[in-house]
Amino acid sequence: MFEVEYKGGNCVVLSTKKTTLVADPRLSVVGLKDVKTKDEIEIVTEPRFIVENSEARVIIQAPGEYEVGDFFIRAAAATRHLDMETEAKLSTLYHIDTGDVRIGLIGNVKNKLNDDQLETIGVVDVLIIPVGGGGYTLDATNAASIVRQVEPRVIIPIHYADSGLRYEVPQDTLETFIKELGAPVEQMDKFKLKGAAALPPALTIVALKRSS
Repeated sequence: MFEVEYKGGNCVVLSTKKTTLVADPRLSVVGLKDVKTKDEIEIVTEPRFIVENSEARVIIQAPGEYEVGDFFIRAAAATRHLDMETEAKLSTLYHIDTGDVRIGLIGNVKNKLNDDQLETIGVVDVLIIPVGGGGYTLDATNAASIVRQVEPRVIIPIHYADSGLRYEVPQDTLETFIKELGAPVEQMDKFKLKGAAALPPALTIVALKRSS
């Protein structure tokens, strides 16, 4: 069994009984306290989201394959939304396995994944993806396009308008993405899943409440 908790911005926490993984823990970029990563896996989709905690179990920020605790992680480089293809790839996307559940984690990327990135993401059951747009990250339309490329069973949208956060540019609302994708929605505090057999039978948006 594992669970996903949403902290705001790009930050999510994935936990099993034995292992915790924190993605993009530097929440000070949106006006919140950074998430503590002592004894936990710290992974980042961009260098500016790292907290570089020397007490983290491991810090992952580059392409490669990693096996830590209950998680097997595969990472690939990607071009950020507003960067040119000829520029250095400053974003990293992830495929994360825990038990028999496969999770995709995407940050600020171009609106279409190339063949190498799709191979890294592979087949996933749960896709975590930003949807707020504003020229800063994927907007609702482009996020929905990637969802259709990847074809997960569960979508967890992140990085959307939130009055409690200070984004660099205004973000679209979660409702904008929900309308764009047109899939059923389940709202909850945390997403908990015992295994692949418990996944919903059809594409479902899981809207998580931001936790402190």
